[in-house]
This record gives sequence, C-alpha cells and structure tokens, in this order.
Amino acid sequence: MRARTLLAGLITGVLLAPGAAHATGPGLRECATPSIDRLQQWLASGEGTTVPANGSLLVPLRGGHHGKPRYAAQVAFVNAEWHVVVVWLGNRFEAQADLTRSAGFRLTYSATEDLWVQLRPASHWSGGAQWATTIPSTGGRLVTRFFSFRPQAWAAVPELGVPAHTFASALSEARGLVFVGKTANEIEFRGLRFDRYVPPCV
Repeated sequence: MRARTLLAGLITGVLLAPGAAHATGPGLRECATPSIDRLQQWLASGEGTTVPANGSLLVPLRGGHHGKPRYAAQVAFVNAEWHVVVVWLGNRFEAQADLTRSAGFRLTYSATEDLWVQLRPASHWSGGAQWATTIPSTGGRLVTRFFSFRPQAWAAVPELGVPAHTFASALSEARGLVFVGKTANEIEFRGLRFDRYVPPCV
C-alpha cells in the first residue's frame, strides 16, 4: 500500500510523504484575525482576471472549531491568461522564512485544472522566472498532498523563464508562495502546513 501511494505521488509530480500530516504537529493554534494554519495573507494580486480581482481570498466556512470560525481561501481564475495568487509566509511583505531545514509542505486544496506554485525569495521577489512545482488538478475534490522541497521536485515554468538564483537561496530567504496558472480554474485552499516552520501571527 505504501509503495502504491509513493508511485501515485511520483506520477502526479508530487511525493505523498508518510507522516506528512504531522508536519507541524497537531493543534496548531490559529491567529486572532482570519487565517489558515496561521497564514493570514492569502491575496489576489490583480494580475490576470480573477474572482475576487484583488485583496484577501479568505472566506468563513460553516461550522467552526470550539466556537471559533474556520476559513478557506477561494479564488476563480477566469480566461486563458496568467493569474497570480500570493501567500506571504511571514504574514508581512517584508518578512521572510528560512526553510532550508524543512522537508516540504502539506497542502489541502481543490482545483479543477493544474496550476503551479512558485517559491519566491525576498531578493528575487518580482518576475515570473522562479522555481516552481506543479499543483495537480483534483477534479474539484478536496485532497491533501505533501509537496517536497527536494531540489529535483522544483524547476522553471518554461514559458516564464529560468531563475537567475538557486533553489537553495530561495529556500533560505522565502518571502512567499505564489500560485500561478494560465487556464480557467476553480481553486479552494483549506490548509497549508510546513515541516519545521510555523508562521508568526501579526
């Protein structure tokens, strides 16, 4: 069964890591303001036609936990053009995280089409030429997958150019994850937890 799970992960371009569900441990406490796994800034950047067009993607879900509301980040990519959604890892644009000791992150999401996530460092924040890994379509189903920080799992998106910086440098000064796609897509994020990194609330 474990071999079958690993093979399925390799086929879809992701590695489903055994034990990834405990990447940051159980009982991760949310922030006082809306957050998903303590990440408060889920933003439509205004690049590409999206719904919402800009600003926060966070919406409350029905039924909370111990009386506290739970949130999802929801966005629609519209038309065949590049779209950009940003998650600030330190909850402020100026912040950055050292992920060099992290094995990767666990993402709970649904998507009707494939997209990519870029790991953008503070020193090379702007521009599409970034290190990226594929986020496979789930056919609209909510799934949880583990995405490894193994260098072999990350590459340039051909249409966006080759990064001028190394993947190791992107890990050492990670400012944010940037989700990009060029097709119409219905996306929802329910969870994003990192191995060996817990975002600070602001």
